[in-house]
Amino acid sequence: MSTTATPYEVLHEAGHAPVKAWTKGVPFDDNSKKQLLNIAQMPFIHQWVAAMPDVHLGKGATIGSVIPTVGAIIPAAVGVDLGCGMMAAKTTLTAADLPDSLEAMRSKIEKVVPHGRVATRGKRDTGSWGEPPDDVLEKWLALSAGFQRLCEKHPFLKNTNNLKHLGTLGTGNHFIEVCLDETQTVWVMLHSGSRGVGNAIGTHFIEQAKKDMERYFIHLPDKDLAYIPEGSPHFRNYVEAVAWAQDFAQANRELMMARTLQAIREVLPIPFTADVEAVNCHHNYISREHHYGKDVWVTRKGAVSAQQGQLGIIPGSMGAKSFIVRGLGNAESFCSCSHGAGRVMSRTEAKRRVSLEEHKRAVAGVECRVDEAVIDETPSAYKPIDKVMAAQSDLVEVLHTLKQVVCVKG
Repeated sequence: MSTTATPYEVLHEAGHAPVKAWTKGVPFDDNSKKQLLNIAQMPFIHQWVAAMPDVHLGKGATIGSVIPTVGAIIPAAVGVDLGCGMMAAKTTLTAADLPDSLEAMRSKIEKVVPHGRVATRGKRDTGSWGEPPDDVLEKWLALSAGFQRLCEKHPFLKNTNNLKHLGTLGTGNHFIEVCLDETQTVWVMLHSGSRGVGNAIGTHFIEQAKKDMERYFIHLPDKDLAYIPEGSPHFRNYVEAVAWAQDFAQANRELMMARTLQAIREVLPIPFTADVEAVNCHHNYISREHHYGKDVWVTRKGAVSAQQGQLGIIPGSMGAKSFIVRGLGNAESFCSCSHGAGRVMSRTEAKRRVSLEEHKRAVAGVECRVDEAVIDETPSAYKPIDKVMAAQSDLVEVLHTLKQVVCVKG
């Protein structure tokens, strides 16, 4: 590894593309470095691989990586939470409009947006809809024709959680938050993706790519780097399916945002609007873009597009600050930035190392669940968000700094 006067570090193995990593001042473990170098060995990498400051070990490809490719896509690099991303809306409310206790607000949001995953024998998962309500059915209309086309090609999709997961939060690091910015203005911010149907699509094509590698005796540095060549029978089907999942993910966030805002209206006796400013961006997806003289496929796995002037969201942990940012269009990062703080502990490690009392102290002042089931999301499991932001000061500029006062977790 060499370090130059540039804002990034460079990892390079002879004969392969380099990795440019915006990781100065933040933890960057050896396993993640090795995984990035494995990706850089692939023969279709265009120029280099970019690693964002939230980079950490993933399955096949590193979370927090930007992978430009010519003539192929790696499905495991895109992942299975297809189209996962963020949405934020600025309201006309201020901190002075909020009650002293926010428990009723959290409870109302939890009531109108299915979240988590709780299934018992013979009963539905409470994190999905039993009977989808009218607003969900209306949103599904724009997705149903595309889904029908996918089912004709991939019949197994009919039996996935699709409509019943539209407008639901999910588990893990997905969340809904009510936040205050630097002027004490109230924002609503949420994070989720394409849920069960996106997972099924991603998993199917990852396995399909692996079978093709075996069929053609293609050796890879990691079997999860199995790829689909452009022009092959599966390529067009994959791109079509991922595009639909990304549309589903965006519709999912829009539904949850509308329901969350309505929940706040029912709790607060104060009229307000939330159309001042809204941001909606993916961070697990593929995009056809032009970089360094070529049209390429850009895979952002845990990374956000940060084109010149483009708005984005970089959340911290459930006890830390988050940021509304504007892209600076840095060509060397393929116009990208981080999608969050990035983990420094696995979920298992966090549950082993962090006590419930430590977690309670870390989220003091936030109206949220405080139990052992959410310790894997505790703030100390993530990199310090201020250092993450400092490491990418040439990628984005901060417009607003948000601090949550309500956090709903799955």
